[in-house]
Amino acid sequence: MSIPPDHAPFSSPFTGTGPRTGVVISHGFTGSPHSIRDWAVSLADAGYAVRAPLLPGHGTSWQELARTRWQDWHAGVDAAYLDLAADCDHVVVAGLSMGGALALRIAATRPVAGVVVVNPGLVIDDPRAPLAGVLKFVLKSTPAIGNDILKPDTNEGAYLRTPLAAAHELNKMFKDTVRLLPRITAPVRIYRSAVDHVVSESSMVALRRGLTHAPSEVIRLENSYHVATMDNDAPEIFRGTAEFIRSVVAESTPDAAHASPKDTAHD
Repeated sequence: MSIPPDHAPFSSPFTGTGPRTGVVISHGFTGSPHSIRDWAVSLADAGYAVRAPLLPGHGTSWQELARTRWQDWHAGVDAAYLDLAADCDHVVVAGLSMGGALALRIAATRPVAGVVVVNPGLVIDDPRAPLAGVLKFVLKSTPAIGNDILKPDTNEGAYLRTPLAAAHELNKMFKDTVRLLPRITAPVRIYRSAVDHVVSESSMVALRRGLTHAPSEVIRLENSYHVATMDNDAPEIFRGTAEFIRSVVAESTPDAAHASPKDTAHD
């Protein structure tokens, strides 16, 4: 019998040495912290303070998601950022899929040390997307495109249906986030799966075009689908994120180069 997904938010204190560093990690659309929990735990084990909030409308039912707006999702991540910023010297934002877009939004509107995104969504290619605002009144939901994972017997625990009202909100949020991308100046690390059945290359094109003032790098994941944080390349993402955080914090604080959090960051 499989273990049911844990939709509860994840939170951990700072336990490292050197500059106090926090990380906010956002899950994706129709998902929950379950999809990023191992990522969050790996960074908590490395000594960072971590917040992985459960976004409004998620982890319950698609009907509840249908009653939320994209500003609610943004507010959930922003509140986690403010919580960490009150106690930390540096805050890094990260996210999977829609969570990547939310992380980019925070980076465009708050001071952050760096950004890590995994298969970030910024564009919906579905030709029905522009009509979602009308279709939501006649069609409440559609089958979800979830659990896009190459690794066998792995379940992200996302909703089985996608509410059209929420899809309409997602499309609006993506468009607004693309508009904000040029405001980002912090370094951005992008993990991109070679095969992704959920987010197309249109999102990557929009991201590259928008990051006009931020140094960025793309790391290709050859052995994972969309939910790469639960897939075969997850250990690479976890190690690379810790390495990236050490790097950006060291650049911001020269004395921190030799004062990274716990050695478990290298595990």
